[in-house]
Amino acid sequence: MMELAALCAIGAAAGSAFAQDKPEELRGYAVTVTSVTLAVTVQDGRGRYVNDLTRTDFTVTENGSPRPISRFSHDFNAPLSLTILLDVSGSMALQDKMAECRPALARFVADLLRPGDEAALLIFADGEVEVASGYSEDKVHLLEVLAGTEAYGMTALNDAVAVSPEYARKGRHEKKALLLLTDGIENDSQYSPAQAAEIAKKVDVPIYTIGYKIPLDEQLLRKHKRAPGLTSGGIVESLESFSRATGGKAFFVNTPAELAGALGEVRHETGHQYILGYTSHSVPEEGFTKIQVLTKNRKLLVRAREGY
Repeated sequence: MMELAALCAIGAAAGSAFAQDKPEELRGYAVTVTSVTLAVTVQDGRGRYVNDLTRTDFTVTENGSPRPISRFSHDFNAPLSLTILLDVSGSMALQDKMAECRPALARFVADLLRPGDEAALLIFADGEVEVASGYSEDKVHLLEVLAGTEAYGMTALNDAVAVSPEYARKGRHEKKALLLLTDGIENDSQYSPAQAAEIAKKVDVPIYTIGYKIPLDEQLLRKHKRAPGLTSGGIVESLESFSRATGGKAFFVNTPAELAGALGEVRHETGHQYILGYTSHSVPEEGFTKIQVLTKNRKLLVRAREGY
């Protein structure tokens, strides 16, 4: 297996300009021209996906200033580049978590991904993220690797979230998504959840998190935690923050049937995504750039990454 990143490399990854596809300096001005891509999901008040919007129905602003939309697409059948980020740390061996996640993921890859979709499998434990199976439309190798995956070691969840989106953006299809499957136990990261979310949202890939069998027993949590303050509520908030920052969605499930349902919803939602693109003229010294996507109908729920 090829190593994607160890903890010693994550600091360098955090300092790179993930969000900027093709930055260039404008002569005579301290301004950076950036091509920005957004995956946008729109739902009504009942949670139903809204699929009949056009380019003119959307407004995009950067730090409150409107930006003309230069690229627009909405195709349910467009192929997907999916990166699966699987927690294989020791806690996933408890309560049959790994034993139940493996077949659920295998059915998802084999049955729900379409022939044109490509998938990659990243695994993380003991402070490292490894490319277990690279991008391919042929899912056979991924399924073989998944079948032999076992749980071991400590959990550097926040560090894995910080570094993996940069790999996920390398998928060749316009529609991209990162699927994180974990029990949420964290005991070995250099980054805090807030720092990981800050890095992740600079990349134009939504993160869908599935928290599987999050421990509710505080005594059990105390056996695993190294960082103070790890609670069930804190795990939920951390996983939600990863998805919220990047325009994805978080699920919390406790049975194989619920896990299968969450995986199906992830593939269903990615089909309904709008892809918006625009050109940004930003000043690097301004720091974080806040992005807001709205529709003419303000009653609709719009999800997109928060900025870069």
